[in-house]
Amino acid sequence: MNKSYNEKTAIITGGSRGLGAAIVEEFAKHNYNVVINYNNSKTKANKLKNEIEEKYPVKAIIIKADVSNEEEVIKMMEETVKTFGRIDVLVNNAGICNDSLLEDKTPDMFRTILDTNLVGPFITMKHIGTYMYNEGEGSIVNISSTNGIDTYYPESMDYDASKAGLISLNHNFAKQFAPLVRVNCVAPGWIKTDMSSGLNEEQLEQAYNNILLGRFAEPSEIAESVYFAATASYLNNSVIEVDGGSTE
Repeated sequence: MNKSYNEKTAIITGGSRGLGAAIVEEFAKHNYNVVINYNNSKTKANKLKNEIEEKYPVKAIIIKADVSNEEEVIKMMEETVKTFGRIDVLVNNAGICNDSLLEDKTPDMFRTILDTNLVGPFITMKHIGTYMYNEGEGSIVNISSTNGIDTYYPESMDYDASKAGLISLNHNFAKQFAPLVRVNCVAPGWIKTDMSSGLNEEQLEQAYNNILLGRFAEPSEIAESVYFAATASYLNNSVIEVDGGSTE
């Protein structure tokens, strides 16, 4: 399809699979060109790129970058601007977890979680958010979790701490970039992704009993809230819990 790529552009970190892939598709559905950032899942990123370009009249590119590596983030930003001439939305979705017993957790394991889940968004917002600010407009959505608000699991205390820290970071960057760049946070509860696939029947039943809707979210349902947060023009410095009505 012949077209000039001067439409709006969204960067989705960790965009090759799971929730990230659903967010990529949600923006493409609304005619955004999309940058699918990945770190390890190149095959899935390429597959998603092809699917997006077949289904929607947009351009998708894949960029390998470890969000905790400042040099790689800057290169991702520069490649995006070179390709599309603009960045309108940044979604900080890249995240990892490593559930384990306290006696098995090490400081290095804890730091690894923080590097991706908290330092990574700091780096992307510092550079891509500043680019948007200098351009005069933009929107950032940080993907936190209800684990960072009011649900606590000792085996994922490192993940929980990173997501609580991301909410704090969200508030500070909203203030830093006001009034030109809006910065909001979406905090999902349970989602049907790889992160929840290891739960046994007893754990699933207990989780369902604590959700008023009685089920886990589809990734596409969370993606709808992310798109809303990115495009609602008077929404700023907000944390939106999307948990199906959790009673925990």
